[in-house]
Amino acid sequence: MANPPTTWRTDRTAHPATLRRRGASRTQPSQARRCGSGVTGQHPSLRVVLPLVVGLAVLAAWWAACGVGAFPPGTVPPPDRVAAAFLQELGSGRLVVHAVASLYRVAWGFVGAVITAVPLGLVIGRSPTIRVALLPWINFFRSLSPIAWVPFAIVWFGLGDPPAIFLIFLATFFQLALATAGAAAAVPEVYYRVAEDMALAPREVVFQVTLPAILPQLVTALRVAIGVAWMVVVAAEMIARDSGLGYLILDARAGLRMDLVAVSMITIGAIGIGLDVVFARLANQDRVRWGFER
Repeated sequence: MANPPTTWRTDRTAHPATLRRRGASRTQPSQARRCGSGVTGQHPSLRVVLPLVVGLAVLAAWWAACGVGAFPPGTVPPPDRVAAAFLQELGSGRLVVHAVASLYRVAWGFVGAVITAVPLGLVIGRSPTIRVALLPWINFFRSLSPIAWVPFAIVWFGLGDPPAIFLIFLATFFQLALATAGAAAAVPEVYYRVAEDMALAPREVVFQVTLPAILPQLVTALRVAIGVAWMVVVAAEMIARDSGLGYLILDARAGLRMDLVAVSMITIGAIGIGLDVVFARLANQDRVRWGFER
């Protein structure tokens, strides 16, 4: 009987990882064709052109509504007044000062939540006993609106930056702890058996096994959390003294400067998009992206 073809023997004796790579390379063109009708197959310029077209359509609708008097007088300023106020605030430097103050508070609250919630989530995820004991309470506090903590924040910290940072911390801490715990609990047990066979120390297991395994889910959780933190900043700055984009909204409302209210809202949205883009690029790094493609 004739021997089978050499290529057949090579495929049969190839390493499983090699076979998976070969299978991925064979299926990649068809997947690319399927994705060609979606966003990933479109020209990169469309990622800029399409949002710009939608934005111009919204701007035109806004301008038209103001032109025909669709809003009560003094409630919604026309785009030209908002643009003039934006240039005035930007030229005076006041808008930059308020934006930096808001970013400062968000940074402290968010970073504080990350460095405390992620280790707690790792412990909860790896210990069934601790998970049973703490998980209901984490869900309890996660369900509370940060606004409910405003009276306590004022009593405990007074006015200024500390209560605002505290509220931002609360808005992100519990959801980060829950997301990290869920990701850590889902790590396949075989990873830890291999680590035990390799005699890895507990610290090495955390940094060489657990964190790399949960990195894709963790980056996604961080991306969601930074958006929540940036949304909460307006409410948190209701108790700030004299700075921040949230304070600027309240001050402009008190002075019936609805154009400044719109300027603050547009600035908050633009910075929020920027923060999301930063974490989206982080999720596209090779050390993170593998988790979404395996």
